[in-house]
Amino acid sequence: MESGKPSLLKNFLVRLLLFGVLVIGVRFAYVVTITGESCNVGNFCFFSLPENLNFVMSGAGGGSSAIISSDAVSVPSTTTPGSVLRRDLYTSKDWIKAANFYSSIFQDLISHGYLSPESKSLCVETPKGQDVFALKEIGVSDSVGIFKKASKPLVINGEAHRIPFDDNTFDFVFSGGGRLGKSPRPLDFATEIVRTLKPEGYAVVHIGAKDTYSFNSFLSLFNCCNLLTIRDIDGYDSSMPFIREMVLKKECVFLSQGIKKPHGDSSNENGKCSVPGYKQDLVRKAEPLIMEEPLKPWLTLKRNIQNVKYLPSMADISFKSRYVYVDVGARSYGSSIGSWFRKQYPKQNKTFEVYAIEADKTFHEEYKKKKAVTLLPYAAWVKNETLSFEINRDPGDKVTDKGRGMGRIQPVNGKIQQVNSKGRYDGEVDKIQGFDFANWLKNTVTEKDFVVMKMDVEGTEFDLIPRLFETGAICLIDEVFLECHYNRWQRCCPGQRSEKYEKTYGQCLELFTELRRSGVLVHQWW
Repeated sequence: MESGKPSLLKNFLVRLLLFGVLVIGVRFAYVVTITGESCNVGNFCFFSLPENLNFVMSGAGGGSSAIISSDAVSVPSTTTPGSVLRRDLYTSKDWIKAANFYSSIFQDLISHGYLSPESKSLCVETPKGQDVFALKEIGVSDSVGIFKKASKPLVINGEAHRIPFDDNTFDFVFSGGGRLGKSPRPLDFATEIVRTLKPEGYAVVHIGAKDTYSFNSFLSLFNCCNLLTIRDIDGYDSSMPFIREMVLKKECVFLSQGIKKPHGDSSNENGKCSVPGYKQDLVRKAEPLIMEEPLKPWLTLKRNIQNVKYLPSMADISFKSRYVYVDVGARSYGSSIGSWFRKQYPKQNKTFEVYAIEADKTFHEEYKKKKAVTLLPYAAWVKNETLSFEINRDPGDKVTDKGRGMGRIQPVNGKIQQVNSKGRYDGEVDKIQGFDFANWLKNTVTEKDFVVMKMDVEGTEFDLIPRLFETGAICLIDEVFLECHYNRWQRCCPGQRSEKYEKTYGQCLELFTELRRSGVLVHQWW
């Protein structure tokens, strides 16, 4: 019977030991998951991680390997006293794989002279800081990262479009993960990289761009930087399996006031421009023009929408400052903005600024209710002057959602004879204000913007298109949907052509052909 006492004591000691282990486990879980601190913090922990703990990583970064030593990482100068690395958070397989990948990348950059141990370095938009960690491990000790949520000591609070450092601060700036292409403000992102980079400093950016259009759009974001090298590499995870690495060198002094071109300046000094080759490549991929005049154009041209090769379906449009749709001759909101552009045009999840240019006062009231559309209640023309606007409606007609009542503008006064399915009648003529459309375009958008234009101006296209070429404004437009007006066959009267327009289908075809020959991605519209 006395032998039961040692057993009772043994059970008591075991339970006490288990209770102690439970207490330690609860305290550890609290520190790591709730407070987010390391096990090295004061009285919260009963033990610390060994100071000589090493993380061995291999198999990432194209077969290279790296040994990440926890005690080799120095705390950035921007951290507060007493802050320490959270070693417990840097042991996941994915985190180590990414850090190893960046270590391989940076070692290559060192071997080519773009990075050195003495480089003061910044990693932009780095949520977990693997790239900063890798820099420190290969000896670039003066390194720090920024993200909207800090992860000290590697990453401090900051956003790419407003980097919290002075002009000309860093020798090396890195942006990985394709984050510049994902940014809603890519121009501000790039501008801030250039601003904080020292003259003769290097910026290295990883993007997912594969096509020449997005590649050139990316380069246009970096003022006063020269592209030195490009290489394609495999990514480290499925979210970005393909990476294009760009190495740029800053070749000027960037002041806080900025060195950007004036808003809208997209051409050389005489105002003319030539459409770049990468845009001409897209023209070659466009749907073929309809070479034979359709007997029923209202049917043939509507079917053609299924064949249209939209620019966003052929190229990545991510590296643009703004996204703009200009509807010249918009008529009602439902005519094309609401019925076609909002619903059918592929936008790659980008938000477009919409401008509706419409001279007919009948439609103006409707646009007051459309907050997402800027109405220009004028006629697009080749200069600023008062015009006569022909109202192309029968006296009893009502304006429908599809926007009946499109009229022509005339730089002359007086009554104009109208023709419709019911015969001739004297049309209504209004005095309206015409404005220099090409000049407005040059003062509204830049080459860094993505600009789509639809033009339906009742024959005035033969005046406006040459003006766009003459002023160089044509180079600001990425894609054009043009309705060309000619003496087409009438619905009402087979074998009879409309007397409203003097141009022939052949002349319209010449206009489209010349636009494409010049490198303008234009589509036949209706």
